[in-house]
Amino acid sequence: MTQAELRLCSLLLQEHFGEIVEKVGNSLLRTGPRPLRLLVGDTGLLPDQVKKALCVLIQHNLVRYEVQPRGSVEYEARSERILRILRYPRYIYTAKTLYGDPGELLVEELLLHGHLSMSCAVSRVADRLTETMEDGKTMDYAEVSGTFVRLADTHFIQRCPMVPETPQGAAAPPAPTLAIAERDMYIVPRFSLVGKGKRRRSCDEEEEGEHKAKRQKPEGGSSEPPLDDGIYWQVNLERFHQHFRDQALVSAVGSRMDQTSSEVVRTMLRMSEVTTASGASHTQPLSSNEIFRSLPAGYNIGKQVLDQYLALLADDPLEFVGKSGDSGGGTYTVSILWEWDSMFGSRCARIFRLLLRKKHLEQKQVEDFAMIPAKEAKDMLYRMLSENLVSLQEIPKTPDHAPSRTFYLYTVNVAAAARMLLHKCYKSAANLMERRQHETRENKRLLEKSQRVEAILASMQATGAEAAQLREVEEMITGPERQQLETLKRNVNKIDTSENQVDETIFVLESFVESTMKRL
Repeated sequence: MTQAELRLCSLLLQEHFGEIVEKVGNSLLRTGPRPLRLLVGDTGLLPDQVKKALCVLIQHNLVRYEVQPRGSVEYEARSERILRILRYPRYIYTAKTLYGDPGELLVEELLLHGHLSMSCAVSRVADRLTETMEDGKTMDYAEVSGTFVRLADTHFIQRCPMVPETPQGAAAPPAPTLAIAERDMYIVPRFSLVGKGKRRRSCDEEEEGEHKAKRQKPEGGSSEPPLDDGIYWQVNLERFHQHFRDQALVSAVGSRMDQTSSEVVRTMLRMSEVTTASGASHTQPLSSNEIFRSLPAGYNIGKQVLDQYLALLADDPLEFVGKSGDSGGGTYTVSILWEWDSMFGSRCARIFRLLLRKKHLEQKQVEDFAMIPAKEAKDMLYRMLSENLVSLQEIPKTPDHAPSRTFYLYTVNVAAAARMLLHKCYKSAANLMERRQHETRENKRLLEKSQRVEAILASMQATGAEAAQLREVEEMITGPERQQLETLKRNVNKIDTSENQVDETIFVLESFVESTMKRL
């Protein structure tokens, strides 16, 4: 693990979970798997604090544990999973785009709590949606439940592994081994949730409600557990990554060919999105007849035209689509791993693209092919060489390696360049996070004052205060302070946007590096 990754992981843990969890997580990231006793000694925290921090990290799938042969339990940080926290806003936005507000809030609640039962997630989301509705309107549990089922059917959420039942008479292990059958991961319990979202009440109403609840509560009685008690759900991050990859591929096809070609590929990906395993090199084979029947209603293209598009896609040098058979009018697959080569190179400068295409070139050849002046080409090549984006290969004509009798060829090691750029992206993301924290820290007192004023205004509006009173409270924040707040908001928004853009680049680079590793 590089220093840039370690720094970014520490910042993410501190921002989302606080200093104690960050200290425990950082210790595991630096030292590798460790038992509880060594963790307590390394962090200098109380055993109870370390246990609670580990509970939080395990709850969010950021730490895994394993029982050792001698019976001790070792904990190990999952650095790749911690880095995914940076992508949480993108997961939530994608859920909103696909499934609306209920989908957005369901994914947000699951990411916020690590895992939740269906009944708990549905009630929380229904309450939150009811808060945003007009007075007298409420969100029905059934509508949120329907969105939950659709998220599970399309594999965006999945059931958490469960503790297996211990046979009677058998000794309980030091730590349970969680497991779940693949066929059960997306099965939603068949029961109906009845109810509507509730609004948050004022302090007086809450006190009155508590007194009523105490009077109505039967002696020695307790509420029954929900029907899905013990069945917990979590967000399937790999499924979201598959969706991002599919969107990138559709966009690449549209840029290279046309809108109809991209829609054909989109249809093929949609047909196989659930059946294609994560990390597979190709989608499941689909017949031309199946693809034709699944095209959107708005695309009125005939079967013969579709076959021509499929043939063009299969013959393209980038091999977006491959033909795997002739049954059913021809069977086709979408290539998943191989397209990252072209997508990685498409954003690079002219010389970089030229070296990717030609593999090995001398400096004079680079100047001629790229049509760049000699001085400028030499300067660009040396700068790229110093940044490790290109490498220089010596091919001597004679055994003495005399410079005058040696060919010097420039080439690109794409995998090494991708890893180097990925390292820089991690560094950039960490710098952006630190800058946002600095901006917030410098304006902490002003932010607290603004929050107090907003709370007073909200309270006064709820009690029906006059406009003059509201204006008087608003004037507690002076003109210069208001301007400073606007500047801070603008700067933080820019930083957040930059973080999302860096994360998009990280996703492309990680996918490329992963695809090259799978091909080796």
